[in-house]
Amino acid sequence: MSAAVDPAAPAAIPESRFDWAPVMLLAAVMALAFPLVGSGSSWLTLTVAGLAMGFIIFIIASGLTLVFGLMDVLNFGHGLFIALGAFMATTVMGGMAVFADSGVGPALLAIFCAMLVAMAVAGGVGLAFERVIVRPVYGLHLKQILITMGGMIVGEELIKAIWGPLQIALPLPQPLRGSFLIGDAAIEKYRVLASVIGAAVFVLLAWTLARTKLGLLIRAGVQDREMVESLGYRISRLFVGVFAAGSALAGLGGVMWGLYQQAVSPQIGAQVNVLIFIVIIIGGLGSTLGCFIGALLVGLMANYTGFLAPKVALFSNIALMVAILLWRPQGLYPVTNR
Repeated sequence: MSAAVDPAAPAAIPESRFDWAPVMLLAAVMALAFPLVGSGSSWLTLTVAGLAMGFIIFIIASGLTLVFGLMDVLNFGHGLFIALGAFMATTVMGGMAVFADSGVGPALLAIFCAMLVAMAVAGGVGLAFERVIVRPVYGLHLKQILITMGGMIVGEELIKAIWGPLQIALPLPQPLRGSFLIGDAAIEKYRVLASVIGAAVFVLLAWTLARTKLGLLIRAGVQDREMVESLGYRISRLFVGVFAAGSALAGLGGVMWGLYQQAVSPQIGAQVNVLIFIVIIIGGLGSTLGCFIGALLVGLMANYTGFLAPKVALFSNIALMVAILLWRPQGLYPVTNR
């Protein structure tokens, strides 16, 4: 005899299942590239290089994803904070060059100091940027695009006035140059470091948004701002903090990208901006996990096509975006409230 069901009992909430398809796509791209490359050592070198590039792109794009996903702000001035972080790295690393070349420990310390300074400066400038430029245009996407692009142009000119208009070298410290050898495969030391930092940023960001009270308040404020404010929380302050955090992540990404290219210029942020928007469109607007998978796909695609067909590499990321949007028009992990 079946047990009686209480009609007053609340219905069970169905558990959401994790969508493994984008992860399988990432694995499929790596598996498909293996026979095309032909050499196991070359494939390993290209794969590690592509993943490292993807981790750096994720750090750069995560700030913009955070700002758009939680604040619904299209910040086309994101490149300003990238450039600012990169130039702060040239100042810090230049002052610590002799110390950084004395060993692996000092080299890592110098890089981490540059990262902290870049994040602090970019976050501080982000606070002023939000208050003066972004706050008057909340909810107005077209005006957000125009005014933030204008802010980036003005910021680039200020960077030229401080550091000059020419490209500045940002070499890696001597102990971090060179590669590890795994058989015949050469794995650059900096790429390993970039991968570790990128993975740490992703884990910390995902954990903060999903598992902490701060993340809960921010997500709740996005869904129903008036209700959260009625409980006594200042959502406006939380959102300002989110914008500053996004700017700080852009500054960190600027340091990583500058060291990756070993040179910086005032246009470094604008040059990366297109790549950033490709990543967040592929991942799903506002999705941190989608941004992560999208960045890794872009990094792998750039390295594989650069090796197999250099001319195709010029538009490989656009082709990847088109293919994914034909498969999933809202991106790999669409945010349901958009």
